[in-house]
Amino acid sequence: MKGREPQQKPTSESDRAVVKLRFLIRRVDNAEATGGGAGSGDGNGLVMTLLSLVTRRPRVRASSVAASYFHAQVQGGGGGSRALPGCDREVIDESEAWFVKVACSVFVHLSGVDACLGYLRHLTPSIAFEVTRRLGDPKLGFGFFEFSRVNVGIVHWPVTYDMLMRISCQAGLHDLAKAVFDCMRSDGHSIDSASFGFLLLSFVEAGKIDSVKHIIAKVHGIEIKMSSHICNTILNLLVNRNQVHQAMSLFKDHLLLHASPDTWTLNILIRGLCRVRDIDKAFELFNDMESFGCSPDIVTFNTLINGLCRVNEIERGHLLLKEVQSRCDVSPDVVTYTSVISGCCKLGRMEEASLLFEEMKTSGIRPSTVTFNVLIDGFGKAGNMSSAHSMYDKMLSVGCYPDVVTFTSLIDGHCRAGQVNEGLELWQLMSARNISPNAYTFSVLINALCKDNRLHDARECLKQLRWTNIVPQPFIYNPVMDGFCKAGNVDEANIILAEMEEKGCRPDKLTFTILIIGHCMKGRMMEAMRIYNKMLSVGCAPDSITVNSFVSCLLKAGMANEAFHIRRTALEGLNLGFSSLNRVIPATMNADILVAV
Repeated sequence: MKGREPQQKPTSESDRAVVKLRFLIRRVDNAEATGGGAGSGDGNGLVMTLLSLVTRRPRVRASSVAASYFHAQVQGGGGGSRALPGCDREVIDESEAWFVKVACSVFVHLSGVDACLGYLRHLTPSIAFEVTRRLGDPKLGFGFFEFSRVNVGIVHWPVTYDMLMRISCQAGLHDLAKAVFDCMRSDGHSIDSASFGFLLLSFVEAGKIDSVKHIIAKVHGIEIKMSSHICNTILNLLVNRNQVHQAMSLFKDHLLLHASPDTWTLNILIRGLCRVRDIDKAFELFNDMESFGCSPDIVTFNTLINGLCRVNEIERGHLLLKEVQSRCDVSPDVVTYTSVISGCCKLGRMEEASLLFEEMKTSGIRPSTVTFNVLIDGFGKAGNMSSAHSMYDKMLSVGCYPDVVTFTSLIDGHCRAGQVNEGLELWQLMSARNISPNAYTFSVLINALCKDNRLHDARECLKQLRWTNIVPQPFIYNPVMDGFCKAGNVDEANIILAEMEEKGCRPDKLTFTILIIGHCMKGRMMEAMRIYNKMLSVGCAPDSITVNSFVSCLLKAGMANEAFHIRRTALEGLNLGFSSLNRVIPATMNADILVAV
């Protein structure tokens, strides 16, 4: 027998990679032979996968997630900082590229910790990062992350934690992202400002405020500072969702530890408090601005003035306007004046609103379309259409273009004054100016036409509505259906109901009540009963007006049993008041009904 030829040591990185690969393949063969690995099918597939890696020499570049970190220092364990390896080169070199695919295949195809350990005990942080990234699925990536962290003892790079948190949040797996964050903290790593802000914002967007507080509590204020931009974005998101008190709590108890508020931060909170009509707390925050090192700007004053006018505290709003005029650091603008003018118009104080309008022009502040719209609407509601049209003419003369709100206010003013024809002329002028009506324009005109008993004109308006992109509301259709039902044309009301539902508009309580009474008046009691049952089946709970009216009609039609059934189910299932229903059915009738049952 010939003696074995001495094996040459691999000289290049590529040769060493092939030797490692052959070694791993032999390990797979041995695992299958002893039954300690995956099934024969999986094992063969894995061997073929590994063999295919020999045919080419891949180069693995840094991922987009990693690349953003490779140009900055990332916090490491023990509070120190270090640059990630390969800052301006590949994450892994050519000799390790093959092992990334091996690790992915092994982890996916082999089950059990012991089986995986046999192949993955030589992992490095760079390979672990690439494997986690290439697995793609956040849950699978987290499984490998935990396996390599706990069983192999890999000290992961901070970028690996960050990548997992980001892809988990993007997939909506916020509990998984929170688990990665907890691992990061327990492993002694710090989180950088960008990742901290991203994580908080993702959890706020998902409505997980308790998790936000948990994350903030885990990070000490001296460890990291959050940018005011992230802080403002979080608070703005909560305020826009009307979660104002949660925003205030988060700001005072948590965000202040990590962010220095600016004027815009406080403006967001003041706007939220004014929106929920908590004006006193808004002024408390306004008075505390100096303690935060901030000064109010014109947005602050405009927000407070608008908030005061919304709760009809016009005098306080006017006083604040005068304070702004007396200050040297801010000056009133068109929003300041328009807010006070709007408050006056709401209360019908048109003379005061007109004086403010003239003062505004004298101060050199050009009125906006919104300013003119509030005044036109105010004059229209006060019944002073000549002044409303005068304001419209001024609007055109200064180069302000009327919009749908302008015309809707003028149409509404004429309709309130009983001048429906003038309203129709403005409707046609809108069309000539290529200004599309909105839902409220249709509602104003249709309601006025129905009150004027011009049902066919109102019906034509509804037909025009069918060809628009407007998502209608029941208050547009209800007056027309009510008019046709009162005129005895219940069939037309049914057609309108079908059109309404075809446009994606769900009937409300008033719609069903109109149709129930309309069918009762025509003697169609079974059809009225069908509509009432439909009302219940779609989850629209009738109120006492609906039930009382229907019960009264049933009793008049001699349908005492049905009336009692409606009354009983309403009281039992819908918690309507006994007193209002008992007034409809006299005691003697109640007795007769009970005997009949």
